[in-house]
Amino acid sequence: MRQPPNFRTVAAAFLVALGLIGAGWTTAQGLAKLRTADRYVTVKGSAERIVDADLVVWPLSQTVGGDDLAVVQAGLDANTTTIRRFLSGAGFGDDEVVVSPPRLEDRWAYSYGDSRPPERYRYSNTVTLRTGRVAEAMAALRRSGEIVAQGVMLNTDDGGGPQFEFTRLNDIKPELIAEATANARVAAEQFAEDSGARIGGIRSANQGVISISDRDRGSPHVKTVRVVTTVEYFLRD
Repeated sequence: MRQPPNFRTVAAAFLVALGLIGAGWTTAQGLAKLRTADRYVTVKGSAERIVDADLVVWPLSQTVGGDDLAVVQAGLDANTTTIRRFLSGAGFGDDEVVVSPPRLEDRWAYSYGDSRPPERYRYSNTVTLRTGRVAEAMAALRRSGEIVAQGVMLNTDDGGGPQFEFTRLNDIKPELIAEATANARVAAEQFAEDSGARIGGIRSANQGVISISDRDRGSPHVKTVRVVTTVEYFLRD
């Protein structure tokens, strides 16, 4: 004759079944959260500003050659005085002008016979204007032919051109990054809308590189500052 099931056995079986159901539900919920958290979109946002340079570094390099060292030295000193007088006449003070130590080259030291160059000595230096008065520097640059007219041959292939720089990046950096990040979010929201999802929190963010370049070849004193940010957003159903 078949015995009725023991109450304790039935209760234990019920608890085991309930535990399995609970574990299955918890696992399913965990997997659902994992799948949701694993969905994200990577977007880029950029921002630009057109700014004026606030620093000019203008090196004026010159060389004097000859066979008589004393004459060469005197020529270099005279040319240096000419350049300094020109810059002074353009309104720049002594604190804005730096003269490098002279560089002497004996071109016969390592040559022999017919291979010797016609001039034995080359004596050179660089007079550098460093100023924040960009407009005045550009005006002087346009008149730089006056230096050559006084017999000073400037070296155009030795960094003789002016360099225009923008030094106040930290003043505009926060707003640039904020704008670039906002543009990235707009792109992410458009992607989410197209895919039937919505944007969640930020998974990761990378500011990227901030670049400063000339706006164009004809306006080296006008700069383009550009920042690109890369942001990853979680996607939600």
